[in-house]
Amino acid sequence: MLRKIEILGIRITSENRQDVLEYALDFMQNGSKKGYIVTPNPEMLVAAQHDAEFKSILNKAEVALPDGIGVTWAARFLGKQLQGRITGVDFIEDICEVAQKKPVRMGFLGGGPKVAEMAAECLKKKYPWITVRYSSEEWKGLQAGEGSAADDIVRYGFEKNGLGNTSGNEKLDILFVAFGAPKQEKWIASHLSELPVTMAMGVGGALDYLSETVSRAPGPVRALGLEWLYRLVRQPWRWRRQLALPQFVWLVARQKFLS
Repeated sequence: MLRKIEILGIRITSENRQDVLEYALDFMQNGSKKGYIVTPNPEMLVAAQHDAEFKSILNKAEVALPDGIGVTWAARFLGKQLQGRITGVDFIEDICEVAQKKPVRMGFLGGGPKVAEMAAECLKKKYPWITVRYSSEEWKGLQAGEGSAADDIVRYGFEKNGLGNTSGNEKLDILFVAFGAPKQEKWIASHLSELPVTMAMGVGGALDYLSETVSRAPGPVRALGLEWLYRLVRQPWRWRRQLALPQFVWLVARQKFLS
């Protein structure tokens, strides 16, 4: 079991990147049970304060990657030990890298038009040894809850890729789901037991970067923790999402001085 710290009532994984990766790979390849990975950032932590279901789902995750730079700041401010930031984008690439020695059957679901397919293709060019068994943007019916999850998945392409339902033998090791938070986490938690996958991971906008439809901030900008600002400048319509940041700072300060 991975160690975790608590920030605003949410348990965040507090291990180094390599240990988290090895844990996830062992979990996938053991296959004795199912689980999911979440990537908490300040916006998600604030949302969880007003959504008990979302908060519970985050706390039941096998792995909760400290994705946002604000999460690492909060850990330092609260005097809690965190091994460092692990972004969802980097973690997906970590899995692809190590898959050269430990094969992983993966799938991509969600994102904008053709984003899942383009992300899979870009990753296959960079990591030609990876095994992508499924990639589809067709998730609107799933999100709306039309029919059972298993039937919807089959309808949108799992079956044609040779993937069965829970009664079948062939399944994915991990499914990357890009519906946006908290929809993706709620969908995973509700339907994981019905899906032909061992592990699922909510990845939000990570597929935008991996598909190269959105350029990622340069390395020095990421090192300074300003990737969010870089994306805001390039996509100013996202400004409303940044309104959660002042609330996050206030909530963390309250936790520090009232605990």
